[in-house]
Amino acid sequence: MKSVFNSARRVVVKVGSALVTNDGRGLDHEALANWSRQIAELMRMDKEVVLVSSGAIAEGMQRLGWSVRPSNIHELQAAAAVGQMGLVQAYETSFRGHGLHTAQILLTHEDLTDRTRYLNALSTLRTLLKLKVVPIINENDTVVTDEIRFGDNDTLGALVTNLIEADALVILTDQAGLFTADPRRYPDATLVHEAQAGDAALENMAGGAGSSIGRGGMLTKILAAKRAARSGAHTIIASGREPDVLIRLAQGEAIGTQLVAASLPLSAKKTWLADHLQVKGRLILDTGAAQALNASGKSLLPIGVLAVEGDFRRGEVVACVTAEGRHIARGLVNYAANEVRKIAGMPTHRIEAALGYIDEAELIHRDNLVLIS
Repeated sequence: MKSVFNSARRVVVKVGSALVTNDGRGLDHEALANWSRQIAELMRMDKEVVLVSSGAIAEGMQRLGWSVRPSNIHELQAAAAVGQMGLVQAYETSFRGHGLHTAQILLTHEDLTDRTRYLNALSTLRTLLKLKVVPIINENDTVVTDEIRFGDNDTLGALVTNLIEADALVILTDQAGLFTADPRRYPDATLVHEAQAGDAALENMAGGAGSSIGRGGMLTKILAAKRAARSGAHTIIASGREPDVLIRLAQGEAIGTQLVAASLPLSAKKTWLADHLQVKGRLILDTGAAQALNASGKSLLPIGVLAVEGDFRRGEVVACVTAEGRHIARGLVNYAANEVRKIAGMPTHRIEAALGYIDEAELIHRDNLVLIS
């Protein structure tokens, strides 16, 4: 088995908190210097590299003398503000030793759900990569709220992978990869060397959060791989403590767990739709409409809607769910929530009589709709 990282030209590397902060004991400058050296070597191999790094909150906790990660949002924001200074300074120093410039980019989910800000972030990242600058991305924990947070940097890594249409996502963790069961509890668990991203069996293998320092666990990495696969990107989960792991992967060596994107990539617009972590409302569909969407990706018509949940405006992203509550699609809705409630269950020819006008025959056109598996 050969590493998919070998042929990837544009890559996203995500490094977890436990690695960056030596399991919460403060920034591990030796480790940061090691990854900087490896990324510099990748760039000499003509790869474009974006680094998604955790560690700001953990470094802030260490500087503030906190041994337990706070749950209060304002304390987390304070820790992030303190820790981000040291984290960026350490990376800047490490990369400068290899003649490379770095750029700090802090993102919230809101930045990637707003279409204009999404495109602005994309343009900035493309420009930085063209200039041979290493973008260092983290969640903007100093301003984030529970409603807009990514929840973990594995998810952020996948969203950035989709944003820049990277070929591969490498998630470096303190584990060797995905095992058939938690190796800390089951000594006979074996490493999964390769699987298809999105395989439901992988989620059953993954446990809960694996560290008291970070937010993620193996499950978030499996879900990140599933998300990254929507844009055609492969994912590798490997130990960040493995010697020269990035260089060896780039040389084709198979290390850790390789999750291959098997399906054809979605268009950039549909990837953006699929990447919305929050939606503004839900449309409950009858069996016929759900089957029409699932089987052939047809447009959603008012007649197939049983009920409407939430308060949304025209052009916002809503979820399409079955009567049993299964999320099957999402898309840009052509009518506001109060209007959809008036025309739900009606045939198209009655829209104008119910509303006094008709903008579109469809609630969601198939070009603005993406299926969610």
